[in-house]
Amino acid sequence: MIRPTLAMVLALHAGLTFAAPPKDREWPTFGLDHANTRLADVPGLTPKTVQKLVPKWIYQSGIAQTFQATPLVVGGRMYVSLPGSHVVALDARSGVELWRYTHKKRTDKVCCGPANRGVAFDDGRVFVATVDARLVALDAASGKPHWDIELARPDNATTESSEGIKGEVGGGSGVGAAAAPLVIDGKVIVGINGVGYGLHLDVPGRAGQLASVVGMAGKYGGIGFLAAFDAKTGRRVWQFDTVRKPQEGGWEGDFVEKTADGLPLNRDIAGERASAALHKDAWEYGGGSVWNAPAYDAKSGLLYFGTGNPSPQINDTTRPGDNLYTASLVAVDAKTGAYAWHFQQIPHDKWGYDVASPAVLFDHREPDGRMVPAVGQASKLGWFYVHDRASGALLYKSEPFVLQDNLFAGASKEGTRITPGVAGGVNWSPAAVDAGRGLAFVAAMHMPMRYWIKETAATAGKPAQRYDSMEPSDEANWGVLAAIDLRQRGKIKWTAKTDEPLVGGVLALKSGVVFTGEGNGHLSAFDSVSGKRLWRFQTGAGVNAPPIAFTLDGNPYVAVAAGGSAIWGYRQGDAVIVFGLPD
Repeated sequence: MIRPTLAMVLALHAGLTFAAPPKDREWPTFGLDHANTRLADVPGLTPKTVQKLVPKWIYQSGIAQTFQATPLVVGGRMYVSLPGSHVVALDARSGVELWRYTHKKRTDKVCCGPANRGVAFDDGRVFVATVDARLVALDAASGKPHWDIELARPDNATTESSEGIKGEVGGGSGVGAAAAPLVIDGKVIVGINGVGYGLHLDVPGRAGQLASVVGMAGKYGGIGFLAAFDAKTGRRVWQFDTVRKPQEGGWEGDFVEKTADGLPLNRDIAGERASAALHKDAWEYGGGSVWNAPAYDAKSGLLYFGTGNPSPQINDTTRPGDNLYTASLVAVDAKTGAYAWHFQQIPHDKWGYDVASPAVLFDHREPDGRMVPAVGQASKLGWFYVHDRASGALLYKSEPFVLQDNLFAGASKEGTRITPGVAGGVNWSPAAVDAGRGLAFVAAMHMPMRYWIKETAATAGKPAQRYDSMEPSDEANWGVLAAIDLRQRGKIKWTAKTDEPLVGGVLALKSGVVFTGEGNGHLSAFDSVSGKRLWRFQTGAGVNAPPIAFTLDGNPYVAVAAGGSAIWGYRQGDAVIVFGLPD
């Protein structure tokens, strides 16, 4: 029985009312909500107050590797996936570690680095997909595993040989899972990656930093998929393969000469058709990784997600056709995994233009006032694509937010300059959408590449073999934070140039603030309307993960993982940093 205090009794007699205690505003899933908007409502943090932000606590995990996680905040706890697929639970008020799950890999073959992009939370459980292609359910109170199942065999993808290629190999085809899971109606939904990753060569003396992306003709890689698992048991409920099989119509498609939005692809269609009979089984190694969590529309019951490049990457000589459903935005039924529609951004992709940044849902207003449920995707090509959510029809694409040159040019022995190339544009970095202001925010990069035809060194028993290579061009590069006006069919409202290419993602606040991090260690805040930088903080390591925002006890906070990125050469660290207003 609750006994009223004297003050309460006097107040009631005086006709006064009491304000309810402030409700915590959590960050419960990868994109904040199922639409992946990353638009947080945190009263007290505005364009005027953001410059007062100070660190409130710092957690150091002891693992200084590429750190890309989106933390979750639920019930006063923060759940963070660490590099290597380890998971920690922290007290969100203090940063004290409450438990740690240490993941034990079942193979030493990891295709795509240690990074993990986040966990999912549902009904007292935390779910993590792992570098060795497993899905683990942890008890949210203790961190102890409830179940641990195999998504795919990590060694079931054939890896390219690096024989005859000069340089240290830092990657290869394989199977893993970096994407954060999504829980819908008791099902854990997650995809695999690495099936079309291919060889990555490292900068000499700087292990892990990208020197080039290499493609070789042959049967390398595997088939990507998005799948759903029972959250209680781990039982596989459905699976959608991202490569269309012969019985489904074939992955070759229509051998189109242009993209769906009318851009010439410079393909040798006659040559592809002539070689099709020689490569009837190319789809079995077709690629199509899933790099990020889907968006979900509860009304239609559809999931929206992007797919990676076809395999072999960069080199197209042994995979004729459009290579469906790779390099596409795809919609499937969340209950069954049944195909609904796809939009292939790049048929027969040979430039590494994965559809890697997460889809985001919002409403589009037509000129006649009609509202159309829409899905947007920030592409490596440098456009923000907006589609009808029901049919996949392209409503419009934005003005380019990065420089574009020779988008679909072929490789050459002289080295063809392409921008954006395999890096993007927008890489895997999540966008944010402020529907109230009609703005989408993207973190992008200007990193021109050169697309080469090269040869392996000949040996006594083996002749020289062609391979293709995409390498950073020896010229200036930089980052671009862009605001895209969704009410003006994608006109660029403003851009802010940063010293280094942006990889990590964006957070927007309803109050009118946008956050993003940089590889030089800065976490920065910008005005949503003007693009003016309002605040920044030097974290000491590359900020190459998406920030989040939440409130506890009425106090607003911003959190981010600062651990850098090996592939981009950004300083590595091991910290989760939480910022708030001074006491």
